[in-house]
Amino acid sequence: MTLTVPTRKPPTDAPVFSVDGLWKVFGPKADRVPADPELSALDAAGLRARTGCTAAVRDVSFDVLKGEVFVVMGLSGSGKSTLVRCLTRLIEPTAGTIAIDGEDVRAMDKGRLRELRRHRAAMVFQHFGLLPHRTVLDNVAYGLEIQGVGRSKRRERAAEVVAKVGLEGMEKRRPGQLSGGQRQRVGLARALAVDPEVLLFDEPFSALDPLIRRDMQEEVVRLHREEGRTMVFITHDLSEALKLGDRIALMRDGRVVQLGTPEEIVGSPADDYVREFVRDVPREQVLTVRTAMRPASAADAAGGPAVRPEATVAEA
Repeated sequence: MTLTVPTRKPPTDAPVFSVDGLWKVFGPKADRVPADPELSALDAAGLRARTGCTAAVRDVSFDVLKGEVFVVMGLSGSGKSTLVRCLTRLIEPTAGTIAIDGEDVRAMDKGRLRELRRHRAAMVFQHFGLLPHRTVLDNVAYGLEIQGVGRSKRRERAAEVVAKVGLEGMEKRRPGQLSGGQRQRVGLARALAVDPEVLLFDEPFSALDPLIRRDMQEEVVRLHREEGRTMVFITHDLSEALKLGDRIALMRDGRVVQLGTPEEIVGSPADDYVREFVRDVPREQVLTVRTAMRPASAADAAGGPAVRPEATVAEA
């Protein structure tokens, strides 16, 4: 496994999303599960047998800082996709709090929710969701059309982001004339066109071939480096999480088992599950010299080479 840890704009300390004690339970009388200590302590099999319910997200808390790439990683069934859909109430949470810029998402009425989804938090899906009868340009402009932006203005904005994602010259093509990677770029451009505060990615590259997936990962890194936009990225791929994430929340059975930087996840796994997850990661490509070397003194700096503290051990 070869990893590239890019240099990014640092996030600020201001949270965009704040999540506290979040639960999503599917099944009859789901709201009784988080409120009952006995039920909430049951494992998945015990909860199903006792109540007929499934807890997809269990007592999850985290902040997404402004300007960071926050990755939620886990295997199939871990609850990661349910979690990201709860952030904008595409799936209604059962219990807990969600706030965006301090505003209670669970208290939003339908109009406020539409505004959140249209202007503040845009989703990039795994299967693109493109309209086959529309051109690339009109697909990218679709979100602006829904917002009521005039035709000439929305097409001008769409052309800007089409060029930004590397599809200039393909504006008149339809989705059926594009490769999988190109279609995913259209989906990304459509999300960028509305200039959201946060981009939410739900395993957007998992259906792509490895080389195309790597290109799209590098595209996300480039866009983040240029714009510093807050991103929440869902993946089951550890190398993708380590490459993209400023911080990673690793999920298992609906719970976050560890939350930390890539270096913390790889260097100090919280339990045997995380340790097994990162077992094959080449640590020298993730751990920084900050953890392996002492700061240079003035004499050291004058007498030999120096490296940035955030450089990886492999780079040093």
